Amino acid sequence: QVQLVESGGGLVQAGGSLRLSCAASGVTFSRYSLAWFRQGPGKEREFVAGVSWSTGITVYTDSVKGRFTFSRDNAKNTVYLQMNNLKPEDMAVYYCAAARAAFGLSNRQRYDYWGQGTQVTVSS
Repeated sequence: QVQLVESGGGLVQAGGSLRLSCAASGVTFSRYSLAWFRQGPGKEREFVAGVSWSTGITVYTDSVKGRFTFSRDNAKNTVYLQMNNLKPEDMAVYYCAAARAAFGLSNRQRYDYWGQGTQVTVSS
């Protein structure tokens, strides 16, 4: 049984930092593409950052480039999202996702498994 469990969300002031974690079980971690998505109030779920199991290349959505850093630890079956200089528009529920697919990773339809989400609240 595949499980993705996020943690690390919380309340932070604008300009602050948080690190999200996603622990995976039931998957061969190195053979899955992994990503973070987020869904703000009244918005569609959007891609934030992710890495292809095939290329090893990490990609980011433009709005977080230079502020967020995606990383993975295959030994711990865990991925992280370091978020710096947070802005009110970053406020959302953040979801970890895993895909057998190697490409098209900004498309949420490509993902096979999702975590339950963790809330990030940014006060201005």
